[in-house]
Amino acid sequence: MSALRIAVLIAATLATGLSAGLFYSYACSVMPGLARADDRSFVEVMQRINVAILNGWFMLVFLGALLLILLAGALQLGGGSRAVLLWTVAAAVCYLAMLAITGAVNVPLNNRLAAAGSPDSGADLAAVRAAFEATWVRWNVVRALTSTAAFACLTGALVLAARTPAGAR
Repeated sequence: MSALRIAVLIAATLATGLSAGLFYSYACSVMPGLARADDRSFVEVMQRINVAILNGWFMLVFLGALLLILLAGALQLGGGSRAVLLWTVAAAVCYLAMLAITGAVNVPLNNRLAAAGSPDSGADLAAVRAAFEATWVRWNVVRALTSTAAFACLTGALVLAARTPAGAR
């Protein structure tokens, strides 16, 4: 059972790290690069990204990370380390915060951007961009921070799990 606990904790850490890396790369490269684009290009590229990212591989990692974190915590309840459990719970709280931000802020902004229609639809692209960009970028940074905090908590849990003798609580 100890091998299963460690394997699930490793998988949770990897999936969480991939999510954190995604938000970090948006914060450090994608959005700063798009900030230099004209309104038409910005709207068109973000619309295309928002369609492309909704794929099975992304969803597997994005939602799978939470399931793996919860499973890692549940496995700690069954004879694991209390300290590892606490770090895993902290990771779950951070990851849930990121998911809540995504659902409450970023997804609705993405949906409004999609509803603006194609850049050829005659929409005021400067207004569409202004209603989207600053808020989306700000909350993406918060998502990067909360998912990175979840990753750090899981890394700490892994270190503690490696140092905890089998059967010790």
